[in-house]
Amino acid sequence: MNKEKNETDILSVFFSDETELFRTPAEPEMGDKVRVRIRVPRCEEKISVFLYVNGSSAAEAKKAQKSENYDIYEAKFVCESGTNLYHFEISLNGETYLYNKAGLLKKQENEKNDSSFEFCFTSGFHIPLWAQGAVQYQIFPDRFFNGDPSNDVEDSEYSYNHRHIKRIKDWNYPPEIDDYRNFYGGDISGIIKKLDYLEDLGVEVIYLNPIFLSPSSHKYDTQDYEHIDPHFGVIEDDADLPLKDWEHHNGYARRYIKRTLSKNNLEKSDALFARLCGELHKRGMKIILDGVFNHCGSFHRWMDKEGIYREKPGYLPGAFQDVNSPYREFFHFIDEKPGFEAWWGVESLPKLCYEKSQRLCEEIFSVAQKWLKPPYSIDGWRLDVAADLGHSEEFNHKFWKEFRRRVKAVNPDAVIIAEHYGDPKKWLEGDEWDSVMNYDAFMEPVSFFLTGVDKHSDKKRDDLFRNGEAFFDTMKKNMARFQESSLLSAMNELSNHDHSRFLTRTNRTVGRLQSKGSAAASEGIDKAIFRQAVVIQMTWPGAPTVYYADEAGQVGWTDPDNRRTYPWGKEDTSLIDMHKALINLHKSHTCLRRGSIVKLGCGYGWIAYARFDKSDGVIVVCNNNDEEILASLDLTKAGIKSGDRLIKRFTTQNNGWEITNEKIADFDVKNFKITVSARTAVIIVKK
Repeated sequence: MNKEKNETDILSVFFSDETELFRTPAEPEMGDKVRVRIRVPRCEEKISVFLYVNGSSAAEAKKAQKSENYDIYEAKFVCESGTNLYHFEISLNGETYLYNKAGLLKKQENEKNDSSFEFCFTSGFHIPLWAQGAVQYQIFPDRFFNGDPSNDVEDSEYSYNHRHIKRIKDWNYPPEIDDYRNFYGGDISGIIKKLDYLEDLGVEVIYLNPIFLSPSSHKYDTQDYEHIDPHFGVIEDDADLPLKDWEHHNGYARRYIKRTLSKNNLEKSDALFARLCGELHKRGMKIILDGVFNHCGSFHRWMDKEGIYREKPGYLPGAFQDVNSPYREFFHFIDEKPGFEAWWGVESLPKLCYEKSQRLCEEIFSVAQKWLKPPYSIDGWRLDVAADLGHSEEFNHKFWKEFRRRVKAVNPDAVIIAEHYGDPKKWLEGDEWDSVMNYDAFMEPVSFFLTGVDKHSDKKRDDLFRNGEAFFDTMKKNMARFQESSLLSAMNELSNHDHSRFLTRTNRTVGRLQSKGSAAASEGIDKAIFRQAVVIQMTWPGAPTVYYADEAGQVGWTDPDNRRTYPWGKEDTSLIDMHKALINLHKSHTCLRRGSIVKLGCGYGWIAYARFDKSDGVIVVCNNNDEEILASLDLTKAGIKSGDRLIKRFTTQNNGWEITNEKIADFDVKNFKITVSARTAVIIVKK
């Protein structure tokens, strides 16, 4: 038994990854000499380490550095053009092992040579440093703060899907099923007025859900990519002419037409957005916009199904209004209702037909560049349903390659983040997207481990609830799909506009607004579990992205209930202060932005991991059980040495949280014992 334990202990020391501690340069150019390193146990047995690059042996790794508990071996190779794959082969005690992103495996166990776990980088693939580990804040504009009531949508201003739209006067009124017709009045002025709040929270980047002219409150049905919606901006030119109760033809929606086609309103709304961008940049903050380019809206001036632009000065005929429209080629018209190809058959979302119109491609590339340039100078794009664009995967890749080229030509430090479900690897090879919204390697595994409920609150997985091994296995598999810089730039969210709010998931109830009703979203919630989730969010590799009002204790089922308003005046101030503290901790530790991550241990209901770099270290233990645990951890895996000072910096509690700053004395670095109370998390830092 002791022999087996000793062998296990020896093998557990091996470690390498793609951070700068183990590979330099982090983002090589073709022709660069690349140095890669691996941590190797110090033992009596002879160890040989060889580096394999792109399927061929490159060099024998040599001992380069000694430490108290291990040695560092390194090898070098020349970066080739395109994607470079590598792994280590290790000979020890008559056995040959492979070391890649899956960890240490006996060679015969990996005979199929699964390349999905190879260490990987693409020559010349650069992601801006500001995006790696950046603290982001997602805002659904209509529900954040009403800074200018004069631009509010009015009752019956127009009709959408055969029903009049509504202005919701009670800010705290919960969303209805047809929420896209309901408007609460949040706007750009409201964001500007709350910038002090966001800066104080510690936010470095704001990501806005769509803000271009659009008839819905969610605005994923764009009416004009060239302008900010005056209902978010400025309305000076107006007409007091709402639709009559019986009217539904928007060609007669004179108030809406006046408000949204007025050149004065559009230009002043654009200028207000430029002011927002300027205010953010003065504070050292960034802004990312939502680009909805797979489809537009039926109200769009290119389609003009509603007749809003018909015979209006300065506008060409829309494709629905005139078969000779110059925009006809932007869409695919069919005999069945609604008469054109629509995304998922939704009549209000005509799918854009890029393959038959280079002019359409150029229009969208121009839009992408316009907002990147002064006076706006946005810092990046989030791409809605990006893998759906076009009608073939081949064209999809072709489009995003050119999109990236056009974006980076304006600003090489702009970031491109895609919404994507599933494996994004084919789009993350250096010539398309930079990264993704991190559902598979963050939101879903965290949700299952802590709540046993999926990100929509649609299903329970009791086999994954409190399953520490499954949590780490899922993370390892899905994180391996990313190159390192892409992983560090991925949006790590607990909630967003498409999924139930995490606080509601803590009630472990399957349901939606339709089946459970609004009130049930706040019943049985567990803030102790939510606090653990935020600890993980602020310490896991990636860009921690807070969905507006999560930090204030907002709840909600999945879309549309997740779009509740920010509860100004009714905030959970303790949760806000906790977010501030954890964001500050995240920003003050270099290892939490770009450091390595290593599993320290796990069991039923608990996980422990560490982030570390050359000089910094953070240890996290989360106990999701209903009783306390005693964990024994080998801190040498995190580069901790005898004599290092450890401070218990932060702990959550069943009824709150605390910055502890408690010095940990007389610990065994190889058998560090820590007791963690039920349903709490602890953060320990190296000083």
